Parts: sequence; C-alpha cells; structure tokens
Amino acid sequence: MFNERVVSTFDNKETPFYYYDLKLLNQTLSECKLAADEHHFYVHFALKSNFNDKVLSAVKAKGFGADCVSGGEVKKAIEVGFDKNQIVFAGVGKSDAEINFALDNDIFAFNVESVQELEVIDELAGAKSKKASVAIRINPNVDAHTHHYITTGLDENKFGINSWDLPLVSETLKKCKNLEFLGIHFHVGSQIMDMNVFKSLCIKVNEMQQWFEERGMPVKILNVGGGLGVDYQNPDENAIPDFKSYFKIFADFLNIKTHQEVHFELGRALVAQCSSLISKVLYIKNGIKKNFVIIDAGMTELMRPALYQAYHQIENISKLKVESQKSKDAESHISHLNSPISYDVVGPICESSDCFGKEIEMPETKRGDLIALRTAGAYGEVMASAYNLRPAIRHVYSED
Repeated sequence: MFNERVVSTFDNKETPFYYYDLKLLNQTLSECKLAADEHHFYVHFALKSNFNDKVLSAVKAKGFGADCVSGGEVKKAIEVGFDKNQIVFAGVGKSDAEINFALDNDIFAFNVESVQELEVIDELAGAKSKKASVAIRINPNVDAHTHHYITTGLDENKFGINSWDLPLVSETLKKCKNLEFLGIHFHVGSQIMDMNVFKSLCIKVNEMQQWFEERGMPVKILNVGGGLGVDYQNPDENAIPDFKSYFKIFADFLNIKTHQEVHFELGRALVAQCSSLISKVLYIKNGIKKNFVIIDAGMTELMRPALYQAYHQIENISKLKVESQKSKDAESHISHLNSPISYDVVGPICESSDCFGKEIEMPETKRGDLIALRTAGAYGEVMASAYNLRPAIRHVYSED
C-alpha cells in the first residue's frame, strides 16, 4: 500500500487521518462479486464496519446490498442510493421509531431476533396497513473460535432466537397477519479464519430449514451472515481474502433448493485492508524498561486495540522515504535500515488503555515521523469518538 511516492503526498496533510486505497477497495469488491456470482449468491455489505461515503458509493456501484443494524444505517443506505429491495435490517434492539422508518421505506426484510420483536413489527406494520417481510435470526450455538467480544453464535450470546423457542416462533408467525416469513438468518461471529466453522454452520442451517419446512413454512432465503476474517499480520501479502474458497464451502455443504436464495452479510473482508490510520509522532520517551512512541492518534480514532486487544501492524512509513533517498534500488532499502528498537506505541488520550501495541520493533523513530496503523478499514472510522473533545477524524483518498 505504501511507497515513497504515496508517503510524499502526506507531507502537508494534517494528522491523524484515515488513508483509503480506493484501487485496492475496488479490486477486493470485484473479486468478491465474481466469486459470489459464480454460485448466484447475494452479498449485503455490513454498514457497521464502514460507512464512509466514498466506500459506500464503491460498494453500491458493484451491485451489493446493504446490511444495517440501526435505523441510522438504514437511513444512510437509502441516502447513498442502495436499492431498498436490497436493504436488510438486523439488530437485537430495534426501536419502534427505527422499525417505522424501515416500514415507511419498504425495505427488503427485517432480520428478527426475538418472539416479542415479531409481535411488535406485526403491530406496527398493521397500523400502516403494510406487510413486513421477516427472516428469523437463529442462534446456531456454533463456536466461531474467535475473540469472545466478537463471537455472536453461542447460547450465551444476546443475539438471535434459541432453538428451544422455535415452536413459539412458528406459532407467532402463523397468527401475525401483517408478517411475511421469508427465511432464516444466522451469524456466528467475526474475524473467522478457520473455515471449518462455516462447515459447522452449514450443518445447522440445513437442520433449521428442514425444521421449518416440515411445519409447512417454506424457506425462501438462507442468510448465513458473514464473519470471514482478514490477515492483520500480513496486510500486503494477503490484501484480498480468498472469497472463492469461502463461497465454495457454502455451495458444497448447504442444501440449497431450487426455489431458494443464499444471502451473505460481509463487512470486514471487503474493507479492512483498504485503509490505514496515519498518525504523526509527537514525542519519544526512552526509559530503562520501556521506550514509548507517543503519536497524535488515540483510541478515539481507532478503538479496537483498547476495546479487545486487537492487533494492527504498525509501521514507520517515514523511513520508506528516507531509505528511498539513500538507495537507487528501492527494493533493497530494507537492508539499509538501522537495527530495530522496541517501542510501546501509545496515543495522547488520558487512559492507560490508549495503547496500540507493546514491544513493537521499528527503526529508530523520531518526532515528526509518520506512523501507519494498517488494516484499519473495518471498525476503525465508524467507532471514532469525541472523547477528550477530540476533533472529527479526517480522510485522505488515493485518488486525491
């Protein structure tokens, strides 16, 4: 993503900012679309991962739908121009106002997460003389083998309807005259690298669709969620996930009937690698036990490391420029680097958890150097806050 030419464009930019590589974004979207189309699968982009306007415009242009988890995200998807027939609304705690907004805009479907929610949507749709399309989000009790904060498919999680409540779901759907049952929805977690997790999910989906169809409730939509992970350790070597293998698992292990559509809700896999958080070194504090690099970005710009100890590769990209000037052979610049020094890279926020990485080896780093926190395109900008009265985050795009 970074070379001397790109870094040079940052010289007069005020930090911190998110740098978006729009070429990489479009390559990633194209590969995903090609792999999904091979099996006639439908992909909805999870707005919770990134709602940057240029990112959403690129996603929409490729023909993806929108997966929303709040009324605000539904509104954003409509404003950007997503087809309303491709907008799905999930979330365990939809308010009446959010449901009414979605009903007024005739979105494709609600992914419903409790029996009581079914009754509320039925009542609100009836008041508008409308029929709401719903898919039932089922908790499959499948372990995603990922961080417990981003695991969503176990019995202990708040998401979805547990299997023992399905008889009540069936009864409720049959008596709710303002609801149309479309299908079943699953999501087991995020940043999943073990493909066997998705095989286990397929087995559960097959069982659940059989359960509904045996009770005279045809399943038109199999929504298997998302969760495909990305390589945070090697962002350049593995910039684009293996979508072909991912979709093939579902094609091979799902019992897909001729009348059914298979839907996905991908977020991180589509956008994580296309953006980095760029920050400037404010101070170096060298000590006996620790050397600190204090940068002008904090947990207010990138929450993931403070929230659940997430890893982001940290690079001193100013050294790319320096070493390029030293050597005519840009490919050999690594051999000229000074011996690395171990640093804790921290931000300016008044919290001890405002730390991006410990014992990070980098070339000798100085005040004014530019630091890149890689693979920040998912759950980066969207989680930014104004804590400590921090200014709104800025953006720089590769096309600029």
